[in-house]
Amino acid sequence: MEIGSSWIGRCSKEHHKMYQIWFSCADSDGDGRITGNDAQKFLSMSNLSRQDLKQVWSIADSKRQGYLGYDEFVVAMQLMSLVQAGHNITNDIVNDTQAVDYENLQPPTMEGLQSILVTKRSPSARYPSPERISGNQLQHSSSGSWFSKTGKMSSRPVTSIVDGLKNLYIKKLKPLEVTYKFNDFVCPLLTSSDFEAKPMVMLLGQYSTGKTTFIKHLMGCTYPGAHIGPEPTTDRFVVVMNGADDRSIPGNTIAVQADMPFSGLQSFGTAFLSKFECSQLPNPLLEHITFVDTPGVLSGEKQRTQRSYDFTGAISWFAIKCDLILLLFDPHKLDISDEFKRVIESLRGHDDKIRVVLNKADQIDTQQLMRVYGALMWSLGKVLNTPEVMRVYIGSFNDKPINNAAAGPLGEELFQKEQDNLLNDLKDIPKKACDRRINEFVKRARAAKIHALIISHLRNEMPAMIGKAKAQQSLIDNLANEFAKVQREHHLPLGDFPNVDQFRERLSGYSIDKFEKLKPKMIQCVDEMLAYDIPQLLKDFRNPYDYTN
Repeated sequence: MEIGSSWIGRCSKEHHKMYQIWFSCADSDGDGRITGNDAQKFLSMSNLSRQDLKQVWSIADSKRQGYLGYDEFVVAMQLMSLVQAGHNITNDIVNDTQAVDYENLQPPTMEGLQSILVTKRSPSARYPSPERISGNQLQHSSSGSWFSKTGKMSSRPVTSIVDGLKNLYIKKLKPLEVTYKFNDFVCPLLTSSDFEAKPMVMLLGQYSTGKTTFIKHLMGCTYPGAHIGPEPTTDRFVVVMNGADDRSIPGNTIAVQADMPFSGLQSFGTAFLSKFECSQLPNPLLEHITFVDTPGVLSGEKQRTQRSYDFTGAISWFAIKCDLILLLFDPHKLDISDEFKRVIESLRGHDDKIRVVLNKADQIDTQQLMRVYGALMWSLGKVLNTPEVMRVYIGSFNDKPINNAAAGPLGEELFQKEQDNLLNDLKDIPKKACDRRINEFVKRARAAKIHALIISHLRNEMPAMIGKAKAQQSLIDNLANEFAKVQREHHLPLGDFPNVDQFRERLSGYSIDKFEKLKPKMIQCVDEMLAYDIPQLLKDFRNPYDYTN
């Protein structure tokens, strides 16, 4: 649940003055944020149990920033007062303004705080006002001050793992990407919104396999602009996310909003953006997860009609951003068309994110289900070309009761267990989002390093003056051999290298001799980041869904 500004308005002026002094006392760094050990030391003065403190922190830090600004600090104080008064912190008491008289709610009892205040007492002018230390302003702190001159990460101002990754990217990885045009070859540069975005779940499948119905089933309601029917109804990419009210935002608008992680989609052009939109609505599930509903993959004669944009490229872009990818199949649509095959192949490298869902399984009897399941596993094995058996969830994910006549009593029990397993997988996404960001960040850093080594190697192979065009064409034609040279020279895993054909296609639009030569210091910065900075970040901070150590 997210805490709105109305919480701060429930606090009396007298209590505000007291909380300002308390906040300044707890904020040992003086940067307007209470983090880590400071938070633990101060909150533990309430003598509440660890479980209560964990719940207080989880609600107060609803944005998962890893720190408490003044607004969040006031919320935490009010919640601790409720616990000390014997209340259980439930959704009703948090969201219902009539449940508790917050204006007259006394501040919590903090053992030993008074003696600390006496020793640290200073003029009241030192204590900033709530407006000056609000969390909204803190999020826009200058990133340059988060690093020392030596390039080592200063752990003092960093407030969370995501916060640290953001600054490592700005300081150490982004310069390498810009220098060797990694954003033109692989994926766009990251922005602050990419780090702060909620976890995303993308649904893929042929038309009428139940993608939109699946989202509706999970949310308990439909989203603005949703269309459900047996024909191809969803003809666009729809991002379903939390918002104050029900509305749809056109793709061209959402792609230029700085607080949204979709600016990279502008590279697909107006043809794609006209088929992209954002649907917002207030929903408890969407406070933690964002869904991406996709157009039905074409099959048969329909796939011969060329789309006006790079459909597979767009899927690949979302696959990088998403935390989970659901491939939905219908028992009556097991054929994997050419377009669907290209889509699945574009998910290579994201195998750990993919889950397969055999939807509408109650439309066939038990014997047919066994045959359909086997046929689906065989088809996927041919396309994915992997020895591992992929997890397939079986069920009927809609609001209708299970068809017992077809499924039978065993089928109903199976469907319920499968649905529970899938829902548990979805519930774990927010907790695993931090680990996923680290994983994706490390993969990106390695890819950027290899890209820089490839580009600089090709640059060194170019002649100084005569025969540049012929030399460039020769390098492009023999790109696989050049990759092998780089791999042997730097002892790199061959599996980390990009797709040769895709790299060749993009490289043909550039003059190789215009690229920068190798800058060892940049490579060294990335190596140090992977070897020292990120492990130190993981040592200093925990998952923001856990209470701080």
